[in-house]
Amino acid sequence: MSSQIKTFSYGKHHIEFKLFNVNRKTMEISVLPDLSVVVKVPLDANMDKIQAKLKKRARWILKQQRYFEQFNPRITPRYYVSGETHFYVGKRYQLKLVQGDQSGVLLKNGVFYVYAHDTSQQIVQKLMQKWYRQKAKEQFSASLERCWKGELAKLYDQPQIQIKILKKRWGSLSPRGILTLNLELIKAPKECIDYVITHELCHLKYPNHSKEFYQLLEELFPNWERVKHKLEVFMS
Repeated sequence: MSSQIKTFSYGKHHIEFKLFNVNRKTMEISVLPDLSVVVKVPLDANMDKIQAKLKKRARWILKQQRYFEQFNPRITPRYYVSGETHFYVGKRYQLKLVQGDQSGVLLKNGVFYVYAHDTSQQIVQKLMQKWYRQKAKEQFSASLERCWKGELAKLYDQPQIQIKILKKRWGSLSPRGILTLNLELIKAPKECIDYVITHELCHLKYPNHSKEFYQLLEELFPNWERVKHKLEVFMS
């Protein structure tokens, strides 16, 4: 299925979209988590009418993009040198590099000790990422157990977790029931991890962000708006 890249203007905004001409009777507009806009139209659709319809939906498109943008990680770059601070489940710890024959990471008395023969940035970063991934498996699994409740637990199979480094999202849920979580989320407070997981679990029943989706989210996580804001501020 071939596509074209087009743009349209709405006020000061220039919105790019990917246009697909397909065998269908109506026009469909989608905003994806990576902020891209996908438009599917009938084979004989008129471009002027397409542009006019998009302008009518422009406010909704921008609103959806802003919504997904809230989940974009904005972690400050780290250089993995002694004295630098790093986070783990909402708390800040100082990094101390120790050169020697040992290799590994130890969190003790408020300090991240990184032991390595070679304490270059690349090696230290690898050791830290390995440690974070091990802890993420434990913390994310514990969070899923806390969040797996209510009607979702009765109606669906519990998703499997996979951990990745994501550029655009804190988490996602595949149609096959795979819950993908951003490794960077391990740096956020536990309640923020719970919020992201609960949000994704609600997509088991509602794959979109409809009124019903938010009603379910409110039922399972009553203070979700406060915690979402906390996540955005903490990880900015």
